[in-house]
Amino acid sequence: MEQLIEILEELLPGEDVENCTTLIDDHILDSFGILSLVSEIEDAFEVEVSPAELIPENFNSAAALWEMISRLKEEE
Repeated sequence: MEQLIEILEELLPGEDVENCTTLIDDHILDSFGILSLVSEIEDAFEVEVSPAELIPENFNSAAALWEMISRLKEEE
């Protein structure tokens, strides 16, 4: 999770990414940010994020992202 927080902090400087639960809802994370984040996640955690995973619920918070990453790692 620490590595994910570091990635989010790099992409979203100045945001409280560890506690925010509305990254998508409040437009903190936009479509370009999502694409950048997916690329970083795939590289850092060696998972493939399919288009089916690109839903707001998976990107609204660090916790939701971590759940998605954990699930993807289990499916390998």
